[in-house]
Order: sequence, then structure tokens, then C-alpha cells
Amino acid sequence: MNANTFTLGRALRLFIVSFGALIFLAPYVFMISTAGKAQSDIFSSSLNLIPQNLSYVANFTKALTRVSMTTLLWNGVVVCALIFVIQVVIAIPCAYAMAKLKFRAARVMMVLVMLGLLVPIHATALPIYVAFDRAALLNSYFALVAPFTISVFGIFLFLQFFRAMPDDLIHAARLDGMSEIGIIARVIVPNAWPAITAFAIFSVVAHWNDLYWPLIVISNQSYATPPLGLLYFRAAEAGDDYGALMAATLIITFPLVAAFLLAQKRFVEGITMTGLKG
Repeated sequence: MNANTFTLGRALRLFIVSFGALIFLAPYVFMISTAGKAQSDIFSSSLNLIPQNLSYVANFTKALTRVSMTTLLWNGVVVCALIFVIQVVIAIPCAYAMAKLKFRAARVMMVLVMLGLLVPIHATALPIYVAFDRAALLNSYFALVAPFTISVFGIFLFLQFFRAMPDDLIHAARLDGMSEIGIIARVIVPNAWPAITAFAIFSVVAHWNDLYWPLIVISNQSYATPPLGLLYFRAAEAGDDYGALMAATLIITFPLVAAFLLAQKRFVEGITMTGLKG
């Protein structure tokens, strides 16, 4: 009886997981299918996931020629890399100080971090835009990067990770004569790679897919990020050519999928060790 119960429970869990995976993968399957269809297949009355007339080559050729896909991808890499590096440089020392140092403002800083998690970018977008406009900083990498250089989520995530690190490790480093900066660089960072990898996934995915802020501060296509480039793609006389649009979407989303698959083990390890899972 126990064996049957275990088998049924395992089958039920497998069904739920498979069903959930199917729901999340459905949009991607639809993109792959549409990217290989001709216009007549896309607007036909019947829904077929397998294209009748394969048009992958034609659609991907249009996607690569109608907009500068290389420029879009490069801008996405530059913006996400700059944001992530600056966020880590700021978040790790802040989280270390809050987790391992004793000072009067620690509680106040923790309250500010928790309040910062509640403030969306939409609430500060208008004043930041006005400031950048008056300073003539629109249409630049600075406008895309500056508002996100301080990540309260990153500080919170690293704080949870550092609290789990043994204090004896910090005390031993201090006895060896290390400064606090030296401890961060030579002790904290080498042991924080799981958390850094987990935060990297969150940061890169969020800013690679961000359309709201680039749409506000960028009007020059030379600085367009991948999601904004898709918007230009439709406006650049692409009309209703959804096959080419889906091909461009696949090109833009592929780096994220590849990065997540490569860092999946570290990502799960980092989430588990920071206590954010569940």
C-alpha cells in the first residue's frame, strides 16, 4: 500500500511539474513555430504548431537585416554588464557592513532597505527623466545605467547570505591584520560566488527585458536595448510581418536562455543558501 501511495504521489507531482513547465514553455514554443511560418500560415484559420512551408531562413534574414541586431545585442550586453558590476560593487560592502559590523545606524539602514524594496521605478521615473533632460544626459548609456546602480534587492540578498557565514572566519582575517576592505576582497567575495551568480541572473534578466525605462530616455536607435529594438522593428516598416518579428525575438531571448542553463546549478545553490527559496 505504501508503495502504491508513493507511486501515485510521485506520478501526481510529475504531472503537476510537467503541466507547469508546459504552461511556461508555451510562449516560447509559439515563438519558435511562428518564426518558421510564412504570412499565409500565420493568418490561416487553423492553428498549426508545425509550419507547412518552412520559412526560417527568410524570417531570420529579415530579422537580421531590417534592424541592426548586432547593435541591439551589444547595447544590451553593455548596459546589463555595467549595471550588474556597479550593483555588486555597491551591494556587497553595504550588505557586509549590515551583517558583520556593529554600528548605531544598522537598524535604520535595514528599514531603508526594506522600504526601498517597496518603491517601483515607475514612482521615480518622472523626476529622474526631468533631471537627465535638463542635464542633457538622455540618449546615452549613462541614462540607461545610472538609475539602477544601487540595488536594494541585491543588498538584501547578499545580507541574507553573509549572515549565514561564520563570524570566526571574519575574526581570523582581522587577527591576520586584514582591513575591512581586504576582508571583503579576499574573504567575502571568494565565498559569495553562489549569491553573486544568483543575483546576476535576477539583474541581467530584469534589465535585458526592460522596456519601460529605455522607452522613456532613448530615442536614438544607436542606444536602443533589445526590447526597445523590437519596438523599432515593428515600426521600421515591418508591418504585420510577425514571422520576422518572432525570429528577432528568438535571437534576443536566446542569450538569456543560454546564460541561465549554464549558470543553473550556481543559481539554485545561491537561492538556497540565501534563504530566498520558499
